[in-house]
Amino acid sequence: MLYEALASLVPANVAQLTGPIQHWQPGVTPMSTLTSVTVASLSYVVAVLGGQAIMRHFPAVPGHYLKVPFFLHNVLLSVGSLILLLLYLEREFQLMARYGLHEAFCLRSLYFEVEMFHIINYYFKYWEFLDTFFLVIKKKKLMFLHVYHHMATAALCYSQIVNETPLSWVIICLNLTVHVIMYGYYAMTSIGIRCPWKKMVTSSQIIQFVIDVAICTYGIYHHYVPQFAPWLPYVGFCYGRPAAAFSGLAILSSYLFLFILCTSQCC
Repeated sequence: MLYEALASLVPANVAQLTGPIQHWQPGVTPMSTLTSVTVASLSYVVAVLGGQAIMRHFPAVPGHYLKVPFFLHNVLLSVGSLILLLLYLEREFQLMARYGLHEAFCLRSLYFEVEMFHIINYYFKYWEFLDTFFLVIKKKKLMFLHVYHHMATAALCYSQIVNETPLSWVIICLNLTVHVIMYGYYAMTSIGIRCPWKKMVTSSQIIQFVIDVAICTYGIYHHYVPQFAPWLPYVGFCYGRPAAAFSGLAILSSYLFLFILCTSQCC
């Protein structure tokens, strides 16, 4: 089993020190308060705008200086996303075999089976802020979609952890799959290797958000129908908190709209 194999490699003292990220403890787990998330998001925007203002007075950093760090950044994110994806799937397939697909989506107690993976994925979103750093020092054009997506995704992951959303693992796994492809593509192109799946990057992102919206709709439907319209067909109750469900649906729908708009305008 992958999880046990990786856990066996972690020294006992490291496992003890990382206790706060193994289970969500508001105020103890790093970046676990609304204030910290708000400050991080605002700091990201300030850093982007400030970085662009500073770079107007300097030439772009030459590509050969960034080749190695950019390559390592993308390789590590691609490999890290793949490992985390496999950890999720390993555990979720076990849960689906035991409880069934619907319960794996909707049973609140099963959320805690993968809570640590949610926390790690949440931290990945802050690591991904470095994507923007590279664009700024290269003096590349920054689209609204890029900045908005990075900022909103960190907040989205936080909201789903705080609200203990069971079906969030599905959306995260789709995102991790896309990131394996996307960061692998960036890593290969950064060292001059022609990537055979270039066209898959944007297409996979759009497909991801279509499925995301469908999954959110499934969860909302199965949350309200059993309570207020039990005569309608449904599989079973789906746990979720309205604030997390509707904010998640709104953000994911906005991603879908913006990615389609961006693609149609060839940006």
